[in-house]
Amino acid sequence: MTHTESTALELRDVPASLLHDGYARETAADRPGVAQPVPQRPVPNQPWNRILIGAVVLFALLLGGWEWYWRAFGATPGIRNSEGLWAIQRRRLDAGEGDATVLLGASRVYFDVQLPVWEKLAGKRPIQLAIEGTSPLGFLEDIAADPNFHGRVIVGVAPQIFFTGFTYRGRVLKYSKTESPSQRIGQWLSMRTIERAFAFYDPDFALATVLKRQPWPDRPGRPAQMDVRKLAVTESDRATHIWSKVENDPAYREIARNVWRQEFVPSDDDPPPAKLEQMITDEIARAAKVVATLRSRNIPVLFVRPPSSGPFLEYENTLWPRAKTWDALLAATGAPGIHFEDYPEMQGMELPEWSHLTRADAERFTEALYRIVTRDFWPQ
Repeated sequence: MTHTESTALELRDVPASLLHDGYARETAADRPGVAQPVPQRPVPNQPWNRILIGAVVLFALLLGGWEWYWRAFGATPGIRNSEGLWAIQRRRLDAGEGDATVLLGASRVYFDVQLPVWEKLAGKRPIQLAIEGTSPLGFLEDIAADPNFHGRVIVGVAPQIFFTGFTYRGRVLKYSKTESPSQRIGQWLSMRTIERAFAFYDPDFALATVLKRQPWPDRPGRPAQMDVRKLAVTESDRATHIWSKVENDPAYREIARNVWRQEFVPSDDDPPPAKLEQMITDEIARAAKVVATLRSRNIPVLFVRPPSSGPFLEYENTLWPRAKTWDALLAATGAPGIHFEDYPEMQGMELPEWSHLTRADAERFTEALYRIVTRDFWPQ
């Protein structure tokens, strides 16, 4: 008797509930000494066209519901501040714009320096390379090592980031140098399709992010701190301004403030005073070294301390007092600086969550900054 005939006889004894279209799948135990065949999986007869249509309709309803929810929340389609978007601006220095004015810094320079205002006054936009939560020194070192660059650099100083060397998004620099052709194409397609169509396509509105910030019971390994929420709106050339919801929605503004309040409370993760002093010393020495390199190539560097207010300013002044940080930085580097506290035209501005300016005051700040720069430091 052949193996096929044996299998046919065995199937007579298989319960009907295990049969699919006259076929029951055998296991290796049913064929001792026989090689394992390619598995056969029966496809049941189903109304597949109707199932497909139903699945597509369900997907569209779920997608539309998610989009409607975030539109109702106040979100609108916008460009994501991705690593690929930053890399596009960095490549401009290698593509013939090496004489440009470059903006470096953390989120205050990124949100508060308005590119359209600067362009209106100067006739040309600066290149925005500032990025959230990240010390600008690594990017300044990259520019210092770039033979194509012979422009000017404005470096924003957020004390808690600059003088600790914090690099929340420091990997963008490596990404810009290793970005593959497929990644560039993906960035190009995303900017021109999904990002301009869907409001929910923002990291803060991702399902995994939303689930993570739910009020789950405390458990080991769960981060104790709230993550920074969406604060800004970005355009394709990284022109950015604070999100109107932070300005106009008191409940959301309070969420943003509560995120910062976490930083103001001492914790076990805070460096001891001696270590903090050493971090400040190290970062100032690092800045002095890179500024000296740029000066040897006749590339001017200007430091800027953008505004902060309220509890955030008190926190900064306590841990990073001006005399030990800002003043010491200018003395060590020999570079000029603009501190918002020194200029009346930079006073009285509104910072909804104490760290970033309203859109209207960001425009005022940019105009004041440009006029101070061209009047006192870089005459046109």
